[in-house]
Amino acid sequence: MKLTSLVNDYYSSYDYRNLRDETKKQYEYFLGVMLNTEVDGEKLSTLNYKKLPTRVAKVAYNEWCEKGIHMANHIMSVTRIVFNHGLRMELCELNPFANIRRRTVERRKTVWGRGDVQKLLEAAYSDFSTRNIGLIAHMAYEWCQRVGDMRLLTWDMLNFETKRVVIQQSKRNAQVELPIDDDLLDMLIQQEEEFGFQQYVAPKPNPFKGAYHPYTMYKLPLYARKLMDEAGLSKELRLSDLRRTGVTEMVDAEVGIGQIMSVTGHANPQSVKPYLKNTYVSANNALTARKNS
Repeated sequence: MKLTSLVNDYYSSYDYRNLRDETKKQYEYFLGVMLNTEVDGEKLSTLNYKKLPTRVAKVAYNEWCEKGIHMANHIMSVTRIVFNHGLRMELCELNPFANIRRRTVERRKTVWGRGDVQKLLEAAYSDFSTRNIGLIAHMAYEWCQRVGDMRLLTWDMLNFETKRVVIQQSKRNAQVELPIDDDLLDMLIQQEEEFGFQQYVAPKPNPFKGAYHPYTMYKLPLYARKLMDEAGLSKELRLSDLRRTGVTEMVDAEVGIGQIMSVTGHANPQSVKPYLKNTYVSANNALTARKNS
């Protein structure tokens, strides 16, 4: 009856086995955090999942929020999936996390300046130990893609002859085909000479048990933050802002929303609206076009 047994039952389910490998790793991480959370001196893993009260679930969620609301919401989402599995399999009669209201995270609007991007790349590419972080950032910015997808990019997605990359996005499972500009192409050709013998374009530079692995979604921001501090960049900046930065630059360049969607992989124009930040460049272009019409 321990919560650990319910989680293990979910791991044996078709729903879990049918997930992408990277999603499985994410779920395992979130559920590991959940199980190791202590409430009233007891780990959730040891509690009877059939009698777990909503109060305990609420206390656990509040504790996760202390580490970050975004992370807390991920943990709760996956925990709800496990309990819903238990309901379907008639292993339990209630989901104690079902009625807990999530805290909202204010949508980020931060964008990088081009000088900031250049500072990061110069710092990263100057040291072999940080070069792959720089390449991940470079690709995310250049192609307006999520950092998480760039850390998982594999060599078979690149075609140096046609100067194109085909990216299968993890969040919406959309596929985009994008050009590789000459500067980034030079970096990728050089990267292939160093890391082309294994599947990942920008893995962690040190192998583990003889194999190269991608940066995890949890450790990459920590390594990047240290690099950004050394480069003298503002603590307001995050690697995840690079996708937004690239899209904002396309808006400033008066790129149509349909073309932007071809780059970002969005299927609905409404999904692009959060990226359409008001900027001086965009406003100046609009007013200049008005005068010249």
